[in-house]
Amino acid sequence: MGTTGAAMLLIRPLIRANKWRNDKTHIIIFFIFLVANIGGSLTPLGDPPLFIGFLKGIDFFWTTKYMFTPMLFVSVLVLIIFYFVDNYFYKKESNSQPNQSSVNFSIEGKVNFILLFFVIVSVIMSGIYKDSLGYVSIFNNKVKFSFLLRDIILFVLAILSYKITSLNLRKKNGFTWFPIQEVGKLFAGIFITVIPALSLLSINQESFSSLTDNIYFWITGILSAFLDNAPTYLVFFTSTGLNPDQLMNGVSLLLAISSGAVFMGAMTYIGNAPNFMVRAIAEENDIKMPGFFGYMMWSFVVLVPIFILYTYIWF
Repeated sequence: MGTTGAAMLLIRPLIRANKWRNDKTHIIIFFIFLVANIGGSLTPLGDPPLFIGFLKGIDFFWTTKYMFTPMLFVSVLVLIIFYFVDNYFYKKESNSQPNQSSVNFSIEGKVNFILLFFVIVSVIMSGIYKDSLGYVSIFNNKVKFSFLLRDIILFVLAILSYKITSLNLRKKNGFTWFPIQEVGKLFAGIFITVIPALSLLSINQESFSSLTDNIYFWITGILSAFLDNAPTYLVFFTSTGLNPDQLMNGVSLLLAISSGAVFMGAMTYIGNAPNFMVRAIAEENDIKMPGFFGYMMWSFVVLVPIFILYTYIWF
């Protein structure tokens, strides 16, 4: 479902399950680390930079094969840290935990699983047939027809979901348009202002050819945290000067770029789109979230030591 889909599906049940607690900010922060970023490592559908790699010719299951162990390593360490942090706040809790036997679990609107299946199929097909369906010209820009067809299908599926799913279900689930509106405004600004920075990086691609794999991991990751991980991945993917087969056979270099883009998207609110959406939903539910630099303090303390250890072991 991707980091955005998984985060939007799970954040509201997580908030409801912990509504009784006073201290729950840390739960949302670790949710951003794991669900909105690190968990999207296993397929091109998981995170936008990996999907770009798929469109550029990286095999669909290459990420599953080579990113599984790094994802597991980083996730386990983050979960261990979360256990101790959550234990600390739990012991300070003054509220009493509600009776769990009174909580019911159910899934409604199951027809959306069918629509979700077609979402996944349309995205995969757009990558498989990207070079065989030709191009169309839109405002003097050549766009691959498979990409345009995919976007039309996604738009139609979204309308179908909105029309056939009970509005009452969305209300009960706390659905609003506010988070996606906020992210739309923020990332429109990011994508406009990021163009000069990425252009400068593209012009100087030759200067990256001598970099080691561990440097690629850190430079891709740090820039992903502030410039969005998808375009940053594309720049460094291209900067290697290698074709997809060479990158897949070499493993280490592509792993460095891929894991840097995916993992370090968690370093700031703007590293990956669902980060900011999760924050907006949490604040809608009266959870006090840290500001931009407050969040970075959490990510630096928790994630940077893990990434240093990951670099030492893998690169």
